[in-house]
Amino acid sequence: MADEQAPHVVVHGDAAGFAQKIDIGQHHLVADEPASYGGTDSGPSPYDFILAALGACTSMTIGLYARKRQWPLEKITVSLKHSKIHAKDCDTCETKDGRIDRIDLEIHLDGGLSEEQRTKLMEVAGKCPIHQTLTHEINIKTRAV
Repeated sequence: MADEQAPHVVVHGDAAGFAQKIDIGQHHLVADEPASYGGTDSGPSPYDFILAALGACTSMTIGLYARKRQWPLEKITVSLKHSKIHAKDCDTCETKDGRIDRIDLEIHLDGGLSEEQRTKLMEVAGKCPIHQTLTHEINIKTRAV
């Protein structure tokens, strides 16, 4: 059994720039900022990683639901975009002042699905664990070591 105290994700960086080395178990990734923001574009930005996590989780959740029901879903494509919008321009948001984060998420489902199955899969998409995390309260405990 894995050591419950060992961090699962470790990020290494230096003060020279934005590029970061990320270790996630046996996987090694790089994060950076685009050159237009002062980075070297050696990897996706932190926001890109958030979008990737949400997109992957959404696709996995839809696929799992369809497989369990043996529905004829063949392929899932999730496209995402992050932006900042004025809170006053959001009719469904609780916050009404300042700017808020907006994620536009588009899902394309390939396969011989009925309209009822497509509707259900779109509903299930919003129930993926990452979607739930991002739309609920998050408590981040930070400490110096």
